[in-house]
Amino acid sequence: MKNKSYIGITFIVLIFGIWAVPKIIAKFQKSDLHTMGEVPAFELTDQNNKTITNKDYLGKVYVVEFFFSTCPTICPIMNQNMLKLQEEFYGNPKFGIASITINPAFDTPKVLKDHADLLGVKHYNWHLLTGDKDYIYNLANKGFNIYTGENKNVAGGFEHSGLFALIDKEGNIRCRKDEFGNPILYYDGTTDEGVVAIQEDIKKLLEE
Repeated sequence: MKNKSYIGITFIVLIFGIWAVPKIIAKFQKSDLHTMGEVPAFELTDQNNKTITNKDYLGKVYVVEFFFSTCPTICPIMNQNMLKLQEEFYGNPKFGIASITINPAFDTPKVLKDHADLLGVKHYNWHLLTGDKDYIYNLANKGFNIYTGENKNVAGGFEHSGLFALIDKEGNIRCRKDEFGNPILYYDGTTDEGVVAIQEDIKKLLEE
């Protein structure tokens, strides 16, 4: 009789372990990256002349950048690094990219479509986005706190940060922490180190 009791208890413990262990692991995985808060809401038009909002990315892990198609400085580097992310996660329906132009007067949906074709944009969740200039600048500078500006004295006439923002499936901005526990808000989209870091963290978020 006691043996049956032990077997019953062992079975219950085993079932609990099967249920609990993955949840415990997931909890530790999720706590590895800091949550900075919700992504700023946006509504823009992509290269296919389709309206895209932040809600279209819910359920996906995605990267946000600010760029413009005629940028002669850091954008080509950022583009190549985004292509690396596309290659790494190609075919994954839970991954996406939002590339937002800071020169919407020139970067119409048609221009962005041509630019996307030239770059080799193939992932169906990679949207090159345009819209009202003031709206985009407010989104960048106040929403994401990523610097964007117009400056006729610099190459290309515009200046902007080369940072990539990482957003999780629930629409939250996620990031790493430094050795002192302070959040490193964004990833450097112009360096190999930044790309390696964001690739690693995208994989973590896809598992959440």
